[in-house]
Amino acid sequence: MTKQERLERQRQRLADMKRREDELRSQGYSCVAGVDEVGRGPLAGPVVAAAVVLPEDFDVLGIDDSKKLSEKRRQELYALIDERCVAWGVGTVDHETIDEINILQATKLAMKKALADLSEKLAGAGACGVGHDGKAPDYVIFDAMEIEDLDVPQESVIKGDSKILAVAAASIMAKVTRDGMMVRYADEYPGYGFEKNKGYGTKEHYEGISEHGICSIHRRTFLKKLL
Repeated sequence: MTKQERLERQRQRLADMKRREDELRSQGYSCVAGVDEVGRGPLAGPVVAAAVVLPEDFDVLGIDDSKKLSEKRRQELYALIDERCVAWGVGTVDHETIDEINILQATKLAMKKALADLSEKLAGAGACGVGHDGKAPDYVIFDAMEIEDLDVPQESVIKGDSKILAVAAASIMAKVTRDGMMVRYADEYPGYGFEKNKGYGTKEHYEGISEHGICSIHRRTFLKKLL
């Protein structure tokens, strides 16, 4: 495949991923947010969600499900999304709350926090477009999730992080944010390999638990067999 052919494929991919957002804009929604999370499966650390609103003319190539991207590429795209998005928000729920309310409810809470953070930033920017008050998104697309008591229309898309541009962008922002947190935790809690495994249950991580025991950011409900 030539460089030009790869470029054309990326452009087509971008157009395909923007299609649903373009449809919603044509229906009168001026501020469509994509929401995704990272960190449901790890043994340690928080669950983190991001909510992103992209402009209609967003043209950054290569946006995709964060799991399909290299760490270097995620960081590059994070910077571009941060620079060119209308606004984005983040929501974090810590390990203690995960243990208290379970990971599903913690994930939903992180998403609500991300939307609240996004709404605050939109209120400051007032930049969504004509017909929108700038205070909150008027339509939300989640990656395979539904949130109760949301006061705007919502849509749940299976594998939305590989199908919907704003959701894919949210997956990148959440992933880079959480990875950075886990790298910092690695300095505070050495011996578990958090800088590499980001809290997931790798061999190195389990060996660290065997040697050092449970640390302060471990999710105890995920480690019942070891307690």
